[in-house]
Amino acid sequence: MKVYLVGGAVRDELLHLPVNEKDWVVVGATPEMLLQQGFQQVGKDFPVFLHPTTKEEYALARTERKTSPGYTGFSFNTDISVTLEEDLLRRDLTINAIAEDDEGHLIDPYHGQQDLNNKILRHVSSAFIEDPVRILRIARFASRFAYLGFHIAPETMILMGTMVKQGEVNALVNERVKQELYRALATKNPEQFFNVLNECGALAITFPEIFKSLTLVLKNLKRASDLSQDPQIRLVILLQALSLEEIKILSERLHIPKEDEQLAVLLKLHDELFCSANTPEAIITLFEKTDAFRRPERFSTFLSLCTILYLDPQQTALLEQCFNMTQALTVEPFLKQGLKGIELGEALRKAKVLALQNFLCPTLQ
Repeated sequence: MKVYLVGGAVRDELLHLPVNEKDWVVVGATPEMLLQQGFQQVGKDFPVFLHPTTKEEYALARTERKTSPGYTGFSFNTDISVTLEEDLLRRDLTINAIAEDDEGHLIDPYHGQQDLNNKILRHVSSAFIEDPVRILRIARFASRFAYLGFHIAPETMILMGTMVKQGEVNALVNERVKQELYRALATKNPEQFFNVLNECGALAITFPEIFKSLTLVLKNLKRASDLSQDPQIRLVILLQALSLEEIKILSERLHIPKEDEQLAVLLKLHDELFCSANTPEAIITLFEKTDAFRRPERFSTFLSLCTILYLDPQQTALLEQCFNMTQALTVEPFLKQGLKGIELGEALRKAKVLALQNFLCPTLQ
């Protein structure tokens, strides 16, 4: 029995990037042998085990055979005779098909190191075409490594286009699409994720709403990724480029958190108010429309989003000052006057407008 470090850990080590998790492949073993050593089996479709102390994943070396459409349509062979080279052959990219033994020696039968040096994302074998999830993964790797100068090999892009034409992409489940989207949004260049999907023809299938507004989506997402590393901010900016109906449809299909969907709708409806709020009345109207006094944290996020869209930090700073000032005004003085209901609300609003007039007057004169 031999154990090898494989995949992303080896790749990132060679790229001098942080290694966040390690995956291992076990050659020449059976499930019983690992169970006897205290490993815990977690895989159902094929044997994957958790190490008894590190809890890292150890998978038996395997080969696979396509049995039906989609990314789940495979049968697996984990016979003790499966070699490391056979296991590596089934992987997606050459840069992910490098293994390292316990002495630090690299096993690289498919020239992954060469492609790392040349900054190329290239499929390992023609078996690549059998798994549509790989299209999403390649797009995500393109977004992750774009800043290092990586590009997709032309022959790999052709294969991806062929997969789209053959209908493999239609078999992708929404949960996996969402998973890869969120991973892409956390990379340095998330806009590349959509560029790649569009180039191979998969964008219109996986994200039809984004496909319709691609130019605006790419523009806004690039700006958001330059100004914020927060995946939530990037997602909401992306959604804001769509119509209200498209925001709803995409959010429901991918089970986007309600908070993010509501932020995108809020931004879509009221971002122009952000720009035009330059009088006391307009500023108070903005606060009311965005429910700022009841949900101050969400309003703060709304301002951050508007700042990214319009590159106007001065307007944001002014609105924050105005909000803090008016938020400090309470209903107590008006309650003492015996005001109730609509009269109470109107009196408090007038007081806020007056406070802003006194604050802004020197600026407006």
